[in-house]
This record gives sequence, C-alpha cells and structure tokens, in this order.
Amino acid sequence: MTTLLVSAAEFSNIISVFAVLLCFCAMILFITRNMLILRVHGEDFVFPTPLHQVAPRIPQMNMMKVHIPFTFKLLETSTSSYSELQCCTSSQVKYGIQVYWGVNIRELHIFLWRPWVDLRDACLRGDFLQGFYQYLGPQLVKKSHSDENLVLKLENKLELGSPPRLCYPLVVILYRNDVNESIHPDETVALINVIHIKDSVCTLPTSILAQYLKQANGQLSCLKQLYLATGNSGGYEEGQIPLAVAEPVEGGPEPMGRHLVCRTSEDSTLWNSSGEQLCVVCQYFPLSRALLPCRHTCICASCFDKLDRCPMCRGPIKSYFCIRGEEYMPISANNKTQDPHHGPLYNWLHHWDDRLTDFLGFQR
Repeated sequence: MTTLLVSAAEFSNIISVFAVLLCFCAMILFITRNMLILRVHGEDFVFPTPLHQVAPRIPQMNMMKVHIPFTFKLLETSTSSYSELQCCTSSQVKYGIQVYWGVNIRELHIFLWRPWVDLRDACLRGDFLQGFYQYLGPQLVKKSHSDENLVLKLENKLELGSPPRLCYPLVVILYRNDVNESIHPDETVALINVIHIKDSVCTLPTSILAQYLKQANGQLSCLKQLYLATGNSGGYEEGQIPLAVAEPVEGGPEPMGRHLVCRTSEDSTLWNSSGEQLCVVCQYFPLSRALLPCRHTCICASCFDKLDRCPMCRGPIKSYFCIRGEEYMPISANNKTQDPHHGPLYNWLHHWDDRLTDFLGFQR
C-alpha cells in the first residue's frame, strides 16, 4: 500500500511538471508568433511558408482627364434671394441654358439617367422635366463666350414645404446643342447645377448643393472639389482650384471609376496647379498627391509613404492620385546598387545593419 501511494505521488509530480512545461511552451509560441524581428514577423519562423508576406500599400487610383467646356458659379451669395440671384457662366462651345424653379428631386435624378440623345432632344423641344417643376425660368441659346453674368429672378412663391424637402429650389442646366458635330463618347455634354437659396424655413446659406456631369456615353458623375493647401499650410481658397474629382453616381447602368476633371484645356494648369506650394509635412518638396476620400491635396510622395492618415483632417487614406509629376523625388536608398568594391560579406553585413537600424527606429 505504501509503495502504491509513493508511486501515485511521483506520478502527480510528473503531471505538474508536464503542465508547467506545456504552459511555458505555449507562452513562448505565442510571443514568437506575434513579435517582429527585423521587419519579419515571428510567425514566418515558427510556421515557414513559401509565400512572402508584403505589407499592404495604399493603392493609386487610375485617373483620366475629362474636359468640361462649361463653367457655372454663384456671385454675391450672401445677398442672394429668389428675387435676385446672380450667377456667372462661360462656355467654349455653343450651348443652351435651361432654368427650372421648384424641381422634384426624384424625377430630376430619373431624368438625368436617360441617354444623352433623349436629354438633348427634350431640351431642344422645351419639354425637359415637363410637369415636374413649379416655374420655368429663362431658356437661352448662346455661342461660346468668356465669363458672363446672368441674373435670375422669380416673382412667384415656391411651395417647397418643410425640411426634408422633396423639391430643389433651383436647377440650372448647361448643355451642348451643337447637334451637327461629332462628340467623343467620353466628352462632357451637360453640367447640371442644383442650387439652394436661403429662405425663412431653411436658413442655410445660398450655395450650389451639387454639380453633375453628363457624358455623351450616358455616364453621370457628381463633381467634387479638391482642397488644395496654400503656402501657409493651413488655409484653403474656395473656388480657386482648377481640379476636381468626378465620382460616379450610384444607380447607373454600369460602374465607372473615378475621373480626374480639368476645368481648362491646358495641361499645364492641370499638372502644375500646386505651383510653388510645399508639402505641409516636410515643407521641402512640392505637394503632388491628392488623398481620397477626404480630397485634401497637401503632401509630397516622400511623406506619403510614412502616413496612413491625412495630416489635415486625420481621416484614413484609402487611395490617392497624383496631380503633377514627381521627378523631384531623389533616388531611394533602397534602390541604390551595392558597392562593387566591397565583397559579398561586407554587403551582407551592411544590409542587415540597415534593417536593424530601421527596426530600432533610427534614421540612416
């Protein structure tokens, strides 16, 4: 009996030691898998795999220039009212202007998704949005011209209801009416401007709520302005940026990627719009990248690789595109060829020294 008890005690000690060793091994395995050694995850040492793990990078959007032949902007918005709304238009082609007061929101968007030929013919006939607006404004046909002021007035009272409203106060459509000329499918053929006018019910300032681009191929996009950082790295000049992003409107017949939109026909205006403005982070290289989805244009290519959030609004960076060439960037140290005057052992030690320096957080 005594021998049996001694054997059971020894067996229980073995179980305890085995349990401690098992817990210790599990702890070492957990630490090893989650540690970072010289920029290589410990999991690759514990469970090697033929696949090389690459850190995810922020994708670059493939942009396309889209020329807009029209411009539309509001003037004196602080004093604008239904009785007098001043705006300014310009065009590089023969075009028409259609003005509608009190437009049904739902029907407007349904109409805008129609093929361009149907929209153009409806505008030429004068029955565009027939029955879905309260009052009809000026219907003009003009040749190409530079900036020209236009005053819109409404003597009657609109019935827009209380917010959220079902009607837009004002919609101004600029469209090409050169029906005899061939138009490229990707060319912009209409600019639709949705305008809010301040009143006693909705006291928001008078402004352009949205601008939509209609292309000859039927695509509909919403025009959104870029925010370009100025020289003092903190200010923005509204309405002075010649660049914007045209985002596809949901609900169309097929998806469309983002487009880079140029308001003028000169490439120099597009790619050199940043001028001498410097990156807000390093204040050394010129800014060259627009961040999405926040649309802040404020950093250079060198600082971009070190950030995952916008330095202006702290929003996450999902993607980006370039607004100018980046020939100013120096050759990266990682791309330099190895010194042929030293042997392979020296180059190997130098390579691991660089990796250790990066791991410790020191600058080379």
